[in-house]
Amino acid sequence: MNRRGRSPEAAAPVAVPPRVRDAVHADVPVIAGFNRAMARETESRELPAHTVRDGVAAVVDDPGRGFYLVAELDEQVTGALLVTFEWSDWRNAFFWWIQSVYVVPRARGRGVYRALHAEALARARARGGVCGLRLYVEKANGAAQNVYAALGMRDSGYRLYEQEL
Repeated sequence: MNRRGRSPEAAAPVAVPPRVRDAVHADVPVIAGFNRAMARETESRELPAHTVRDGVAAVVDDPGRGFYLVAELDEQVTGALLVTFEWSDWRNAFFWWIQSVYVVPRARGRGVYRALHAEALARARARGGVCGLRLYVEKANGAAQNVYAALGMRDSGYRLYEQEL
């Protein structure tokens, strides 16, 4: 008991878990801002605002392209991720790719990504025809790699190559 007659547990604020939901069109500017912030933070790249905004809107408007999940803390969107689909002929099922992950700095360490990941995983399991979740992460982003490993993900052993057009 403390001096006021309450136990320390009673004095501590209760952590409210993040609320995860599907993104809606009103979230497009926020998600686009997150994507631009993530590019600056992880790759020191400045992305054109209109291109990113239009790209986010294209997904929100066409579920065939994928879907965004957003997480809210204190009624504010504090994190987001994008899920896109890749067919695997080896498995006769889809991989769901987690992309465009961002959590605002003040909300990091509060379970935002964990909640987003858990929701994506639960949806993949419930949907059926999904053989796994995949994501790519910047080689130097050790903090993110640790989070993904703690959630049961592992290095796939593949390297990612690209050819931009």
